[in-house]
Amino acid sequence: MSEVASKEFKIKTLDYLKSLGISSSIIDEMNEQMKDEKLSKEQVQYFADQVYLSYQRSLISPMEPIGTVAAQSIGEPGTQMTLRTFHFAGVSEFSVTQGLPRLIEIVDARRNPSTPIMYVYLTEEYSKNRKKAREIHQKIEQIRVDSIAYDVEIDLADYSIVVYLDEELLEDKGLDIDEITKKLKKYGKKGTIDVDYENNCIIINPDLEDIQKLQKKREKILKTLISGIKGVKRGIIYKDSNSGNWMIQTEGTNLAEVLKIKGVDPMLTISNHIHEIEKIFGIEAAREIIIREAKGVLRDQGLDVDQRHLLAMADLMCFTGRILQIGRHGISGVKESILARAAFEVTIKQLINASVSGEEEKLKGIPENVIIGQLVPTIGTGAIKIQADLEKYREILQDMAKKID
Repeated sequence: MSEVASKEFKIKTLDYLKSLGISSSIIDEMNEQMKDEKLSKEQVQYFADQVYLSYQRSLISPMEPIGTVAAQSIGEPGTQMTLRTFHFAGVSEFSVTQGLPRLIEIVDARRNPSTPIMYVYLTEEYSKNRKKAREIHQKIEQIRVDSIAYDVEIDLADYSIVVYLDEELLEDKGLDIDEITKKLKKYGKKGTIDVDYENNCIIINPDLEDIQKLQKKREKILKTLISGIKGVKRGIIYKDSNSGNWMIQTEGTNLAEVLKIKGVDPMLTISNHIHEIEKIFGIEAAREIIIREAKGVLRDQGLDVDQRHLLAMADLMCFTGRILQIGRHGISGVKESILARAAFEVTIKQLINASVSGEEEKLKGIPENVIIGQLVPTIGTGAIKIQADLEKYREILQDMAKKID
């Protein structure tokens, strides 16, 4: 039976792999797998050889058209997605756009996502206690008159607007009738505003005798913001299954205002609104969100796409310092080549504009050379010319084998 490999032999083998460029995360994983195993030197050597071969196979070859491969790798699974466009995210009460519609939103860099959502993480003081988390929730969730009043009617007897408040809802939201009266004071400037504490209602007399104007005033009163942050339609508190801490998920976003609230953790709180992230945290954060959101959509659909393809897509969208969509108003619209732009969309318009401004076609890329029927000069990102000394390469491999032995 072969000699059992010592701990020193394993470490020496791993160190050698590290010197060949294998990443620390792979080395750590290998070490974890071999730690409690009684392996022979041959087995350790075989394991190391297989890892090295897999690593070499995963590298991108010179002249590899990575853009085309990435486009195919994302586009093909995208066509296999189910038509189920919504699912319930995190908690059962929020419906979130997923699948192909969400992927299209991401690559189109839509200014306003169809279902904007924030995940609000709290500092330790607030995340351990539901009551304290509730305080933050009350500061965040947008509360308008129409969400706390069971009726807002026009009294034609004296041309007044009566707001009937729901007592249970007021208690639940931590509001009192005087606080609401202060917010509605502006509607009674020319007339009067009274509070009927017994019937839990506010009577606004705006000194108007035109029913249409009263109706418009009523609509404005219904939409008046009483508390919370504009744009956050509602929020729910739930316990994070991983950390066991209380956190808040919201429908609608206003990240800039939420981050100002004491008790909100600015390091973890996040939104799925890519442009909002770019505006507050910058282009690098926006790139990270594009990657996370795209990965999330594909994972939820059970599709396996190599992360490097998503990284290439996100880099392409963000390399100018602002988010560009993958379309004629973004990446395809700013290409240097006239024929490449014309090959994508609105062909005649692109050719006319190029003619008017006297642009020159240098025929450097793939689409323009294919259009005119000639060979493409170079294919692949970072295309290079390389020469190899095979004899020298053989000597290097022999030296490597000796060092391991």
